[in-house]
Amino acid sequence: MAELQIGDQAPEIKAKNQSGDTIKLSDLKGKKVILYFYPKDNTPGCTTEACNFRDNYQSLLNDGFEVLGVSIDSEQSHQKFISKFELPFNLLADEDRKIVQDYGVWVEKNMYGKKYMGTARTTFVIDEKGKIQHILKKVDNKNATQQIRDLLAK
Repeated sequence: MAELQIGDQAPEIKAKNQSGDTIKLSDLKGKKVILYFYPKDNTPGCTTEACNFRDNYQSLLNDGFEVLGVSIDSEQSHQKFISKFELPFNLLADEDRKIVQDYGVWVEKNMYGKKYMGTARTTFVIDEKGKIQHILKKVDNKNATQQIRDLLAK
């Protein structure tokens, strides 16, 4: 599959959230969406990023954004993560890895010389028509929201 580019139609998503409800990206047409992919619930970098979105969530809503997090963790794992850190947005369970593959973020990683497959921390900003407006591949966990605001200001 070709790498997604700015201006491409965002691939459809249909996945269960932390409560077992089915979330579809197409149901969010008319809203801007921050779709962020992260490796694993309850890990330091992923927690920092999620809490940054949590702390800025109301201002993102005020600006017309919906925030969706995606990892390959289960609904139950997402429930615990949300409860522990009081996250106000949906986390989607991608246990079959369809979404990470559709978005091209399921990649070979290398840690201490060991190669393995995992999720590349990546954020997609999707406009009201479902088109990819920005792709952020070098996410600053502590400043994830500000990075997006800086991109939108350009």
